[in-house]
Amino acid sequence: MENLDIEKAMDAWAPLAGTVFVPHTEEEYNRIVALLDTLIDEVDEDESHPLASMMEILGVLVEHYENAHVPELAGE
Repeated sequence: MENLDIEKAMDAWAPLAGTVFVPHTEEEYNRIVALLDTLIDEVDEDESHPLASMMEILGVLVEHYENAHVPELAGE
């Protein structure tokens, strides 16, 4: 396991913290979905794209929100 340099992680995370986060409200969810849509347009299916992992993380966050807050989607 790699050692995490906390100082470097904080410096790298600070600019993204307002953009990549766990959505707790519908407004936050909509912001994450809009960002995910933008990334999907940019990355497409290119797994080697520098933003592919960010797109995947946002997809997981959207799925988590939908499973918890959108009953008709969670039941499918």
